[in-house]
Amino acid sequence: MKNELIKLSALGGISGFESAVAPKVKELMLRYCDEVSTDRLGNIVGLKSCGKKDAKKVMIEAHIDGIGLMVKEIDDRGFISFTNIGGVDTRILPSAEVIVCGKKELFGVIGAKPPHLQKPGESDKPAKITDMAIDVGLSAEEVRKWVTPGDMITFCGGAKKLSSKVISGKYLDDRAGLISLLICMEELQNTKLDFDLVVLAAVQEEVGCRGAAAGTWNIEPDAAFVVDVCHGDTPDSGTDSIFKLGSGTVISLGPNIHPYLSKLVQDAAKTEKIKHSIDVDGGDTGTDAWEVQVVKSGVPTLLLSLPLRYMHTTVETLHFDDVTATGKLLAAAIEKLNLEELACCYQI
Repeated sequence: MKNELIKLSALGGISGFESAVAPKVKELMLRYCDEVSTDRLGNIVGLKSCGKKDAKKVMIEAHIDGIGLMVKEIDDRGFISFTNIGGVDTRILPSAEVIVCGKKELFGVIGAKPPHLQKPGESDKPAKITDMAIDVGLSAEEVRKWVTPGDMITFCGGAKKLSSKVISGKYLDDRAGLISLLICMEELQNTKLDFDLVVLAAVQEEVGCRGAAAGTWNIEPDAAFVVDVCHGDTPDSGTDSIFKLGSGTVISLGPNIHPYLSKLVQDAAKTEKIKHSIDVDGGDTGTDAWEVQVVKSGVPTLLLSLPLRYMHTTVETLHFDDVTATGKLLAAAIEKLNLEELACCYQI
C-alpha cells in the first residue's frame, strides 16, 4: 500500500479536476469492492454488499482532491498569471515547478521579483499571488496556442521516502486517508457484515467539502467513518492539537462526533492494542465529517485523522504506520459496530 500512496501522490487531481486521479482510485477500489461507480459530481463510490435486500449502509470516506492553481490570463510576453484552488500556502510558490494542463501539458516555473529589485520592506513579506507568474519559456503566441484561462495547474513531483516508513510529497492530504480506507477493506475481505459497506472517495473537499455532502446525500448511510489528516509535529510547532508522527491514529471527540461511535472506536483501539491519540474538537473539525453529519436528517459520524507535517505544501510528510493503524482501527470498529444499538441512542 505504501507504493500505491506514492503513485497516487504523483498524479494531478486538484479540486474540480479530479478526473486526473480518478482512474487510479477506481482501479484500487475494484480490488475490494463488488462494484464501483461515479456520481454526477465526480465522487467515486464503491460497494461491498452484505447480500441482504434493503440492507442498512455504513459509509467510510476520504477525499481525493488536492490544492492547486488555475490559469487566469496570459500577458503579451507569455507569462501566465494564476489564482489558487483551495488553501495554497503562498510561501511555497516562488521557484515552484508546475505543470500547466492545457491542450498539452507544459512544464513551468513560478517566478517573482528577485530580492535585488525589491523596494525596502518588500522582502519582509511573502510575495502575493498577484505579483507572481508562471514562465513556460514560450512566446505569448505559443502559450495561447496551448493554454486558455481556466486550465488546471498542478505541482510537479510525487512522494518520496525520507526513511523506510516516513513519506513526503504532495497530496498526501488526503490520499493517505484513501489508502487507510483500502487497508480497512483489505482487513474486512473475509468478514461477513450485517450491512453494506460503502466507500466514498470524495471530490472538492478543499473548496468546501462539496463531494462529501453530495455523496452522502445519495448514499444515505446509517453511520459514517471519515478519515482525514491533522497537524503533525514540526520544528516550530507547539503542543495544542499537534500529534507526533508514528503515534498512531487520532480519534476526534466533540459535537461533530457521535458518542456511540466514539466509545466504539476507543474500545476497539484498546482491545486491539492499536496506537492512538485523542483530539478534542469543540466545534468544526474542518473536515468532510462536518458536512457528512448534517446531511438530510443527520448521520452518526466519526473522524479518524493522520498526523501530517507541512499541510498544504508539496512536502507534506507522514509516517506510514499511522496510515496502517488508522485502517486497522477502522476495520476493528466496523466489525464490532451494532447498528441496532446505535439506533437505540435516538430513543427517548
